[in-house]
Amino acid sequence: MIDNSDETFTAVVADEVDGKVKGKLKQLTLGDLPDEDVLVRVAYSTLNYKDGLAVSGRGRICKTVPMVCGLDLAGEVIESRNPAWKPGDRVMVNGFGLSEKYWGGYSQKQRLKAEWLVPVPKVFSLEQAMGIGTAGYTAMLCVQAIQEHGVKPGDGPVVVTGAAGGVGSIAVLILSRLGYQVTASTGRVDESEAFLKSLGASALIPRDSLARPSKPLEKETWIAAVDAVGSQTLATVLAQTCYEGIVAACGLAGGMDLPSSVAPFILRGVTLRGIDSVMASLARRKKAWDALAKLIDRQHLETIYQMKPMTSLPELAEQIIDGRIQGRIVIDVNA
Repeated sequence: MIDNSDETFTAVVADEVDGKVKGKLKQLTLGDLPDEDVLVRVAYSTLNYKDGLAVSGRGRICKTVPMVCGLDLAGEVIESRNPAWKPGDRVMVNGFGLSEKYWGGYSQKQRLKAEWLVPVPKVFSLEQAMGIGTAGYTAMLCVQAIQEHGVKPGDGPVVVTGAAGGVGSIAVLILSRLGYQVTASTGRVDESEAFLKSLGASALIPRDSLARPSKPLEKETWIAAVDAVGSQTLATVLAQTCYEGIVAACGLAGGMDLPSSVAPFILRGVTLRGIDSVMASLARRKKAWDALAKLIDRQHLETIYQMKPMTSLPELAEQIIDGRIQGRIVIDVNA
């Protein structure tokens, strides 16, 4: 077993300074880590919208401080008190309250609860697993909700909002790979057109066409939707969803309000399906990752994400909150 030596390693730790919680690079030791069953040598994490809020201090994500940020991680087990895991196992964690209630992935080493760990599919490297990360796993949950509702390719167009972002870009890729006709909504139509069409989008619409005050019911347009934005965008998507269609809602970058009415639900039988990736069961997680392993082309995946060092997180956090990042960002925690 590894003892609590004085050897230091780097992490991004959020703490309160002058009344504001913000993440900064800090040196930790094994003795600083929480007393959980599995010690992991972290290789990669990711940058998600919530990570941007936590690191930048522009949103109160961390429930307690100090808090190691980062809601994703992938790495190898160093030691385990739980027989389910052994040294050398390739593992990842998505959600489960990391960076909110529990210390997260922006750390070169981390101790974690055994029940949070999911084996990295053999077809993916640790880097590729984080290229998908929570965003891609959430996108897969959304697509599976659409499939479970009975929507099939050829039934009609599916709209993806926030399509140039992490969840949206992988949702476009998965849906198009399955044969759905995908319309991508983005605030960066000109600069994102080539990128989104390379992922399989058949059409693009500007964000403003949905992020506006809408009528209770509008022209039936979408048989299904993946919404990563919320607020007025979600309200307009609901108003335009076809009879007995489904909207899988997983994000709130546009706000937590929903200025809608009951009309889409009781007059068109529309289903609004909430997607929570943070506390989803291990069975649902495994089903999603098994599907991702079959659907995601590894070479194509590498066109979706960029690798960035952990030292660049303060700047990257501001960029993702301001909507200036396209696709996925993988964080090399050892750089």
